[in-house]
Amino acid sequence: MLLVSCGNGREKTNNQVFHYNEITGIASLDPAFAKNQSVMWPVHQLYNTLVQVDDSLHLVPSLAVWWEISDDRLHYTFHLRNDVYFHDDACFHDGKGRKMVAADVVYSLSRIQDARVASPGAWIFNDKVSAEDPFVAVDDSTVRVSLASPYNPILGILSMQYCSVVAREAVEKYGADFRRHPVGTGPFRLVAWEEGQSMVMGKNENYFETDSAGNHLPYLAGIQVSFFDSKATEFLLFRQGKLEFINDIESSFKDEVLNKRGSLRKEWTGKVVLQLNPYLNTEYLGILVDSSNPLLKQSPLKQKLVRQAINYGFDRRKMILYLRNSLGTPAESGFVPAGLPSFDSSKVKGYHYDPVKSRQLLAKAGFPNGAGLEPIKLTTIAIYADMADFISKQLGEIGIPVQVETVQKSLLLQMTANSTALFFRGSWIADYPDAENYLSVFYSRNPAPPNYTRYKSKVFDEYFERALRETNDSLRYEWYRRADQVMIDDAPVVPLWYDQVIRLVQPGVKGFRPNGLNLLELRRARLDQ
Repeated sequence: MLLVSCGNGREKTNNQVFHYNEITGIASLDPAFAKNQSVMWPVHQLYNTLVQVDDSLHLVPSLAVWWEISDDRLHYTFHLRNDVYFHDDACFHDGKGRKMVAADVVYSLSRIQDARVASPGAWIFNDKVSAEDPFVAVDDSTVRVSLASPYNPILGILSMQYCSVVAREAVEKYGADFRRHPVGTGPFRLVAWEEGQSMVMGKNENYFETDSAGNHLPYLAGIQVSFFDSKATEFLLFRQGKLEFINDIESSFKDEVLNKRGSLRKEWTGKVVLQLNPYLNTEYLGILVDSSNPLLKQSPLKQKLVRQAINYGFDRRKMILYLRNSLGTPAESGFVPAGLPSFDSSKVKGYHYDPVKSRQLLAKAGFPNGAGLEPIKLTTIAIYADMADFISKQLGEIGIPVQVETVQKSLLLQMTANSTALFFRGSWIADYPDAENYLSVFYSRNPAPPNYTRYKSKVFDEYFERALRETNDSLRYEWYRRADQVMIDDAPVVPLWYDQVIRLVQPGVKGFRPNGLNLLELRRARLDQ
């Protein structure tokens, strides 16, 4: 369907097929396992959720046309579209996709909680939905979600790819192989998948969404995903016009494409489109602050003054300029990143480069000019080694000795989950557009993940809980900011930068816009003929 033969014997792609490369491969097309970007991107093409996030990070209808909230804010009633059909598939009678109904939503949401499924997204409903009948099909077009207590971010939770609506028949027919046989309601359907080689998705001709002129979406005929595991190969394919875009720019190509101001170099201007957009991702260094952990017994990091000295002790702006080509915003506020509506750098004061202040804090902590400080080990992964070296050098200049240790990503994740990393590099990407998602990283009742630093503060918890109970957005944002300020003053983390979505796009790609969650949105994309 997607390839036509040319006279010279080579294959030429259909010009309404969107091509991208997934360097890490795709582990599954089951939305219950949509825990990382490589899976979320194709799942977003194949499925829909009750509500969705638009380009401006507003929650808008998708499978649900509208919803109502009970006065006690414990019951959310969703009224579904009546024109949504599952993809044609052998799991249905005569292979024809049937109409989606409320029971499908209940089945899909309940499936996430099913211990037998072992979804990594099972946590999203923990302590949030009612223990009895949390999801109920009132009738074929009405679903009720009941909460254990009022929880304003629930709509954001329901927009996550984990909450995509699946067909029970497909799950039951394919069993463990459902990961390779997705049956959803999305704008595209799976055509072929040769793992490690290529994946092809074709247009869903029965898709329910239309544009403002009444034209059916999507515009594209299909999507083709390649799986080259080399960034160099991916970059070459893009330069040859064989990929419609690349996401992010590896450090080895940055200086070829971008100047230090983060703009395209002259030789690239007009040849590619650079897309930049705030990305709900905070890059940071975490510090274990659980005083009961033996690692902290002799460590200077148990002192807040030392943690604050580290925060003041290096130049984030220079680091972003020289190591990131100005891609990203120096994190001089709290942990909640720029791009969220509650972000306000005038109200949450973080840290900036101030070596004098850093030395004063060290002296106050009993380490004048670093005297008596044992080397502090900073654990990171290879692609962030240059950043860690930069920080280590600057901290060394003010008397804080830091040794950089590079490990495999899987090992670092294991170490942070088990509290065996004292000082470590991390990042937090939003699951949904609400500051609660970031501040939950420091809520004392949360384990690791997400509370990798094991931070605990009664004042923080109080402000965080008040925010969750608050129905007025402006007041809720204020409680979020207060909680963020309390935590940042205690310094269990060293925020580095608030990230940006960075895409290089071919000039012929239209209607392809970035968003704060960096979801791959292709419903309105089209390619110039």
